[in-house]
Amino acid sequence: MHPPFIQGLDLSERLYLEVVSPILDECFPGLPHAAALIGPGSEVLGFDTAQSRDHDWGPRLQLFLSAEDHARHGDAIVETMGRRLPRTFLGYPTGFGDNPDGTGTMAASDAGPIPHRVTVHVARDYFRQALGFDPAGPTHPSDWLTVPAQVLGALTAGRVFRNDGQLTQLRRQLAWYPDDVWRYLLAAQWARIGQEEAFPGRCAQTGDELGSRLVASRLVRDVMRLCFLMERVYAPYIKWFGSAFARLDCAPALQPTLARVLDAGTWPERQDALGDAYTCVAEMHNDLSITEPLPTTVTPFYSRPFDVIHGEVFADAILATIQDERVLALPDLLGSVDQFLDSTDALHFLERFRRVYN
Repeated sequence: MHPPFIQGLDLSERLYLEVVSPILDECFPGLPHAAALIGPGSEVLGFDTAQSRDHDWGPRLQLFLSAEDHARHGDAIVETMGRRLPRTFLGYPTGFGDNPDGTGTMAASDAGPIPHRVTVHVARDYFRQALGFDPAGPTHPSDWLTVPAQVLGALTAGRVFRNDGQLTQLRRQLAWYPDDVWRYLLAAQWARIGQEEAFPGRCAQTGDELGSRLVASRLVRDVMRLCFLMERVYAPYIKWFGSAFARLDCAPALQPTLARVLDAGTWPERQDALGDAYTCVAEMHNDLSITEPLPTTVTPFYSRPFDVIHGEVFADAILATIQDERVLALPDLLGSVDQFLDSTDALHFLERFRRVYN
Protein backbone atom coordinates (compact mmCIF):
# COMPACT_ATOMS: atom_id res chain seq x y z
CA MET A 1 0.00 0.00 0.00
CA HIS A 2 1.25 3.44 -0.92
CA PRO A 3 1.10 6.30 1.59
CA PRO A 4 -1.25 9.22 0.88
CA PHE A 5 -0.62 10.77 -2.52
CA ILE A 6 1.46 13.93 -2.73
CA GLN A 7 2.14 15.84 -5.95
CA GLY A 8 5.48 14.77 -7.36
CA LEU A 9 6.93 18.28 -7.47
CA ASP A 10 6.12 18.78 -3.79
CA LEU A 11 7.59 15.37 -2.93
CA SER A 12 10.81 16.16 -4.79
CA GLU A 13 11.14 19.65 -3.34
CA ARG A 14 10.76 18.30 0.20
CA LEU A 15 13.29 15.57 -0.56
CA TYR A 16 15.78 18.24 -1.59
CA LEU A 17 15.12 20.65 1.26
CA GLU A 18 14.84 18.09 4.06
CA VAL A 19 17.33 15.44 2.99
CA VAL A 20 19.54 16.13 -0.03
CA SER A 21 20.52 19.70 0.83
CA PRO A 22 21.58 18.81 4.39
CA ILE A 23 23.68 15.90 3.06
CA LEU A 24 25.39 18.22 0.57
CA ASP A 25 26.03 20.82 3.27
CA GLU A 26 27.64 18.19 5.50
CA CYS A 27 29.61 16.21 2.94
CA PHE A 28 30.33 18.86 0.28
CA PRO A 29 30.20 22.14 2.21
CA GLY A 30 29.90 25.29 0.13
CA LEU A 31 29.49 23.42 -3.15
CA PRO A 32 27.64 25.67 -5.63
CA HIS A 33 24.78 23.83 -7.25
CA ALA A 34 21.27 24.05 -8.61
CA ALA A 35 18.51 21.60 -7.79
CA ALA A 36 15.33 21.00 -9.75
CA LEU A 37 12.86 18.54 -11.17
CA ILE A 38 12.54 19.14 -14.91
CA GLY A 39 12.37 17.02 -18.06
CA PRO A 40 10.11 14.03 -18.76
CA GLY A 41 7.38 13.07 -16.32
CA SER A 42 3.74 13.86 -15.69
CA GLU A 43 4.62 15.41 -12.34
CA VAL A 44 6.89 17.95 -14.05
CA LEU A 45 3.80 19.36 -15.79
CA GLY A 46 1.68 19.04 -12.65
CA PHE A 47 -0.62 16.40 -14.15
CA ASP A 48 0.37 13.48 -11.92
CA THR A 49 -2.23 11.57 -9.92
CA ALA A 50 -2.08 8.55 -7.66
CA GLN A 51 -2.02 6.39 -10.81
CA SER A 52 1.26 8.02 -11.84
CA ARG A 53 3.10 6.27 -9.02
CA ASP A 54 3.34 3.03 -11.01
CA HIS A 55 6.15 4.23 -13.28
CA ASP A 56 8.90 6.87 -13.44
CA TRP A 57 7.56 8.67 -10.38
CA GLY A 58 8.86 9.01 -6.86
CA PRO A 59 11.37 10.89 -4.68
CA ARG A 60 13.73 12.05 -7.40
CA LEU A 61 15.44 15.24 -8.59
CA GLN A 62 18.39 16.59 -10.54
CA LEU A 63 21.44 18.40 -9.21
CA PHE A 64 23.41 20.68 -11.54
CA LEU A 65 27.08 21.52 -11.04
CA SER A 66 29.70 23.42 -13.01
CA ALA A 67 31.74 21.27 -15.38
CA GLU A 68 34.73 21.45 -13.03
CA ASP A 69 32.75 20.53 -9.93
CA HIS A 70 30.95 17.76 -11.79
CA ALA A 71 34.27 16.21 -12.79
CA ARG A 72 35.55 16.56 -9.23
CA HIS A 73 32.47 15.63 -7.20
CA GLY A 74 29.76 14.16 -9.43
CA ASP A 75 30.48 10.48 -8.83
CA ALA A 76 31.10 11.08 -5.15
CA ILE A 77 27.73 12.80 -4.74
CA VAL A 78 25.91 9.89 -6.38
CA GLU A 79 27.78 7.44 -4.16
CA THR A 80 27.16 9.52 -1.03
CA MET A 81 23.44 9.73 -1.71
CA GLY A 82 23.36 5.97 -2.13
CA ARG A 83 24.75 5.62 1.38
CA ARG A 84 23.13 8.53 3.16
CA LEU A 85 19.59 8.83 1.80
CA PRO A 86 16.90 7.32 4.00
CA ARG A 87 15.43 4.17 2.51
CA THR A 88 12.01 5.78 2.53
CA PHE A 89 10.88 9.38 2.46
CA LEU A 90 7.34 10.35 3.45
CA GLY A 91 6.54 6.67 3.14
CA TYR A 92 7.89 6.27 -0.40
CA PRO A 93 11.01 4.19 -1.25
CA THR A 94 13.93 6.30 -2.39
CA GLY A 95 15.30 3.36 -4.39
CA PHE A 96 14.23 2.51 -7.92
CA GLY A 97 14.08 -0.59 -10.06
CA ASP A 98 12.71 -1.45 -13.48
CA ASN A 99 9.25 -2.40 -14.63
CA PRO A 100 9.00 -5.16 -17.26
CA ASP A 101 8.39 -2.50 -19.92
CA GLY A 102 11.63 -0.72 -19.07
CA THR A 103 10.11 2.17 -17.14
CA GLY A 104 11.33 2.88 -13.64
CA THR A 105 9.47 2.05 -10.48
CA MET A 106 10.03 2.71 -6.81
CA ALA A 107 11.62 -0.33 -5.18
CA ALA A 108 12.29 -0.88 -1.49
CA SER A 109 15.85 -1.92 -0.65
CA ASP A 110 16.96 -3.32 2.69
CA ALA A 111 20.72 -3.43 2.31
CA GLY A 112 23.54 -1.94 0.32
CA PRO A 113 23.64 1.37 -1.56
CA ILE A 114 20.24 2.76 -2.51
CA PRO A 115 19.64 2.78 -6.31
CA HIS A 116 18.32 6.32 -6.07
CA ARG A 117 17.37 8.92 -8.64
CA VAL A 118 19.19 11.95 -7.36
CA THR A 119 21.10 12.50 -10.57
CA VAL A 120 24.00 14.90 -11.11
CA HIS A 121 24.55 16.90 -14.30
CA VAL A 122 26.23 19.85 -15.96
CA ALA A 123 23.30 22.07 -16.97
CA ARG A 124 24.60 22.94 -20.42
CA ASP A 125 25.31 19.30 -21.22
CA TYR A 126 21.92 18.19 -19.92
CA PHE A 127 20.12 20.64 -22.18
CA ARG A 128 22.35 19.92 -25.16
CA GLN A 129 21.62 16.22 -24.88
CA ALA A 130 17.87 16.77 -24.55
CA LEU A 131 17.66 19.26 -27.42
CA GLY A 132 20.31 18.24 -29.90
CA PHE A 133 21.72 21.78 -29.86
CA ASP A 134 23.42 24.09 -27.38
CA PRO A 135 20.91 26.70 -26.15
CA ALA A 136 23.75 28.71 -24.63
CA GLY A 137 25.35 29.30 -28.02
CA PRO A 138 24.11 30.81 -31.27
CA THR A 139 21.07 28.95 -32.55
CA HIS A 140 19.57 28.47 -36.00
CA PRO A 141 15.82 28.37 -36.68
CA SER A 142 16.19 24.71 -37.61
CA ASP A 143 17.41 23.98 -34.09
CA TRP A 144 14.05 25.04 -32.69
CA LEU A 145 12.01 23.30 -35.38
CA THR A 146 13.58 19.88 -34.84
CA VAL A 147 12.63 19.78 -31.15
CA PRO A 148 9.03 18.79 -30.34
CA ALA A 149 7.14 21.33 -28.27
CA GLN A 150 6.65 18.68 -25.61
CA VAL A 151 10.43 18.54 -25.05
CA LEU A 152 10.76 22.32 -24.80
CA GLY A 153 7.82 22.36 -22.42
CA ALA A 154 9.31 19.68 -20.19
CA LEU A 155 12.60 21.56 -19.90
CA THR A 156 10.95 24.86 -19.02
CA ALA A 157 8.26 23.44 -16.72
CA GLY A 158 8.84 21.68 -13.41
CA ARG A 159 10.31 23.49 -10.45
CA VAL A 160 13.72 24.83 -9.49
CA PHE A 161 14.42 24.28 -5.81
CA ARG A 162 17.75 26.08 -5.74
CA ASN A 163 19.55 27.98 -8.48
CA ASP A 164 23.25 28.55 -8.87
CA GLY A 165 24.95 28.95 -12.24
CA GLN A 166 23.40 28.34 -15.64
CA LEU A 167 20.15 26.51 -15.00
CA THR A 168 17.74 29.44 -14.79
CA GLN A 169 19.49 31.28 -17.61
CA LEU A 170 19.18 28.27 -19.91
CA ARG A 171 15.51 27.82 -19.05
CA ARG A 172 14.93 31.52 -19.70
CA GLN A 173 16.54 31.23 -23.14
CA LEU A 174 14.17 28.36 -23.95
CA ALA A 175 11.07 30.03 -22.51
CA TRP A 176 9.64 30.60 -26.00
CA TYR A 177 10.58 30.49 -29.67
CA PRO A 178 12.47 33.35 -31.33
CA ASP A 179 9.84 35.73 -32.70
CA ASP A 180 10.17 34.95 -36.40
CA VAL A 181 10.29 31.20 -35.70
CA TRP A 182 7.05 31.63 -33.75
CA ARG A 183 5.46 33.45 -36.69
CA TYR A 184 6.56 30.68 -39.03
CA LEU A 185 4.96 28.10 -36.77
CA LEU A 186 1.75 30.14 -36.59
CA ALA A 187 1.65 30.37 -40.37
CA ALA A 188 2.23 26.64 -40.72
CA GLN A 189 -0.58 25.89 -38.30
CA TRP A 190 -3.04 28.17 -40.09
CA ALA A 191 -2.00 26.50 -43.35
CA ARG A 192 -2.88 23.09 -41.90
CA ILE A 193 -6.36 24.37 -41.13
CA GLY A 194 -6.70 25.93 -44.57
CA GLN A 195 -5.74 22.67 -46.27
CA GLU A 196 -8.48 20.58 -44.64
CA GLU A 197 -11.25 22.89 -43.43
CA ALA A 198 -13.48 22.17 -46.45
CA PHE A 199 -13.09 18.41 -46.20
CA PRO A 200 -15.60 17.59 -43.45
CA GLY A 201 -18.32 19.10 -45.62
CA ARG A 202 -17.11 17.36 -48.75
CA CYS A 203 -17.03 14.00 -46.96
CA ALA A 204 -20.55 14.54 -45.66
CA GLN A 205 -21.71 15.58 -49.12
CA THR A 206 -20.67 12.18 -50.47
CA GLY A 207 -22.35 10.30 -47.62
CA ASP A 208 -19.10 9.60 -45.76
CA GLU A 209 -20.24 10.55 -42.26
CA LEU A 210 -17.36 8.74 -40.57
CA GLY A 211 -14.86 10.58 -42.76
CA SER A 212 -16.52 13.89 -41.96
CA ARG A 213 -16.20 13.22 -38.25
CA LEU A 214 -12.60 12.11 -38.63
CA VAL A 215 -11.47 15.23 -40.49
CA ALA A 216 -13.44 17.44 -38.11
CA SER A 217 -11.61 15.86 -35.18
CA ARG A 218 -8.28 16.58 -36.89
CA LEU A 219 -9.34 20.20 -37.27
CA VAL A 220 -10.26 20.37 -33.59
CA ARG A 221 -6.75 19.26 -32.72
CA ASP A 222 -5.26 21.76 -35.17
CA VAL A 223 -7.32 24.58 -33.66
CA MET A 224 -6.17 23.56 -30.19
CA ARG A 225 -2.52 23.50 -31.25
CA LEU A 226 -2.98 26.92 -32.84
CA CYS A 227 -4.26 28.19 -29.50
CA PHE A 228 -1.16 26.92 -27.71
CA LEU A 229 0.97 28.82 -30.20
CA MET A 230 -1.05 32.02 -29.94
CA GLU A 231 -0.89 31.95 -26.15
CA ARG A 232 2.85 31.14 -26.25
CA VAL A 233 2.55 27.86 -24.36
CA TYR A 234 4.40 24.72 -25.42
CA ALA A 235 1.92 21.96 -26.27
CA PRO A 236 2.59 18.76 -24.32
CA TYR A 237 2.54 15.07 -25.17
CA ILE A 238 -0.87 13.94 -26.45
CA LYS A 239 -1.77 12.29 -23.13
CA TRP A 240 -1.82 15.73 -21.49
CA PHE A 241 -2.85 17.78 -24.52
CA GLY A 242 -6.45 18.28 -23.42
CA SER A 243 -5.53 18.82 -19.78
CA ALA A 244 -3.02 21.51 -20.74
CA PHE A 245 -5.48 23.10 -23.16
CA ALA A 246 -7.94 23.49 -20.29
CA ARG A 247 -5.39 25.80 -18.62
CA LEU A 248 -5.22 28.22 -21.58
CA ASP A 249 -6.95 31.58 -21.35
CA CYS A 250 -9.11 30.73 -24.35
CA ALA A 251 -10.32 27.41 -22.94
CA PRO A 252 -13.53 28.62 -21.25
CA ALA A 253 -14.76 30.04 -24.56
CA LEU A 254 -13.47 27.32 -26.87
CA GLN A 255 -13.87 24.05 -24.97
CA PRO A 256 -17.68 23.92 -25.26
CA THR A 257 -17.47 24.85 -28.94
CA LEU A 258 -14.92 22.17 -29.75
CA ALA A 259 -16.96 19.62 -27.81
CA ARG A 260 -19.93 20.56 -30.01
CA VAL A 261 -17.86 19.73 -33.08
CA LEU A 262 -17.03 16.29 -31.74
CA ASP A 263 -20.54 15.61 -30.45
CA ALA A 264 -22.38 16.79 -33.56
CA GLY A 265 -24.52 14.10 -35.15
CA THR A 266 -24.96 15.86 -38.49
CA TRP A 267 -22.78 17.84 -40.85
CA PRO A 268 -24.77 21.11 -40.50
CA GLU A 269 -24.33 20.98 -36.71
CA ARG A 270 -20.63 20.20 -37.15
CA GLN A 271 -20.19 23.07 -39.59
CA ASP A 272 -21.86 25.56 -37.27
CA ALA A 273 -19.63 24.54 -34.37
CA LEU A 274 -16.48 24.65 -36.50
CA GLY A 275 -17.48 28.08 -37.73
CA ASP A 276 -17.80 29.34 -34.17
CA ALA A 277 -14.38 27.90 -33.34
CA TYR A 278 -12.81 29.55 -36.38
CA THR A 279 -14.31 32.90 -35.43
CA CYS A 280 -12.85 32.60 -31.96
CA VAL A 281 -9.30 31.82 -33.12
CA ALA A 282 -9.50 34.49 -35.84
CA GLU A 283 -10.34 37.03 -33.16
CA MET A 284 -7.45 35.75 -31.08
CA HIS A 285 -5.18 36.22 -34.08
CA ASN A 286 -6.28 39.82 -34.50
CA ASP A 287 -5.64 40.44 -30.81
CA LEU A 288 -1.98 39.50 -31.39
CA SER A 289 -1.63 42.57 -33.66
CA ILE A 290 1.05 40.90 -35.77
CA THR A 291 -0.83 41.51 -39.05
CA GLU A 292 -3.50 43.86 -40.21
CA PRO A 293 -6.93 42.73 -38.90
CA LEU A 294 -8.26 39.77 -40.87
CA PRO A 295 -11.87 38.60 -41.35
CA THR A 296 -13.31 36.74 -38.37
CA THR A 297 -16.44 35.28 -39.97
CA VAL A 298 -16.63 32.19 -42.13
CA THR A 299 -17.49 32.41 -45.81
CA PRO A 300 -18.09 29.80 -48.53
CA PHE A 301 -15.19 27.76 -49.83
CA TYR A 302 -15.08 29.33 -53.28
CA SER A 303 -18.10 27.98 -55.18
CA ARG A 304 -18.70 25.06 -52.83
CA PRO A 305 -21.29 25.10 -50.02
CA PHE A 306 -18.84 24.73 -47.13
CA ASP A 307 -18.20 27.59 -44.71
CA VAL A 308 -14.50 28.11 -43.91
CA ILE A 309 -12.23 30.74 -42.37
CA HIS A 310 -9.66 30.44 -45.22
CA GLY A 311 -6.66 29.53 -43.09
CA GLU A 312 -4.29 30.15 -45.97
CA VAL A 313 -5.13 33.87 -45.82
CA PHE A 314 -3.90 34.00 -42.24
CA ALA A 315 -0.82 31.96 -43.13
CA ASP A 316 0.15 34.28 -45.99
CA ALA A 317 -0.42 37.40 -43.89
CA ILE A 318 1.81 36.08 -41.10
CA LEU A 319 4.55 34.97 -43.49
CA ALA A 320 4.67 38.49 -44.90
CA THR A 321 5.73 39.82 -41.48
CA ILE A 322 8.82 37.59 -41.13
CA GLN A 323 12.17 39.38 -41.46
CA ASP A 324 14.75 36.71 -40.65
CA GLU A 325 16.18 35.46 -43.95
CA ARG A 326 17.01 32.11 -42.38
CA VAL A 327 13.35 31.60 -41.54
CA LEU A 328 12.23 32.74 -44.97
CA ALA A 329 14.55 30.12 -46.47
CA LEU A 330 12.85 27.27 -44.59
CA PRO A 331 10.65 24.78 -46.45
CA ASP A 332 7.34 26.47 -47.24
CA LEU A 333 5.01 26.03 -44.28
CA LEU A 334 6.42 22.65 -43.30
CA GLY A 335 6.43 23.83 -39.71
CA SER A 336 8.11 22.08 -36.81
CA VAL A 337 8.75 18.37 -36.55
CA ASP A 338 5.59 17.81 -34.50
CA GLN A 339 3.45 19.78 -36.94
CA PHE A 340 4.17 17.36 -39.78
CA LEU A 341 4.97 14.17 -37.86
CA ASP A 342 2.73 12.29 -35.46
CA SER A 343 4.71 9.23 -34.43
CA THR A 344 5.57 8.84 -30.76
CA ASP A 345 8.64 6.76 -31.55
CA ALA A 346 9.91 9.01 -34.33
CA LEU A 347 9.72 12.11 -32.16
CA HIS A 348 12.29 10.53 -29.85
CA PHE A 349 14.94 10.49 -32.61
CA LEU A 350 15.35 14.19 -33.28
CA GLU A 351 18.72 13.95 -35.03
CA ARG A 352 17.02 12.24 -37.98
CA PHE A 353 15.09 15.37 -38.88
CA ARG A 354 17.69 18.11 -38.65
CA ARG A 355 18.76 17.56 -42.28
CA VAL A 356 15.22 18.44 -43.46
CA TYR A 357 15.78 22.10 -42.55
CA ASN A 358 19.42 22.46 -43.59
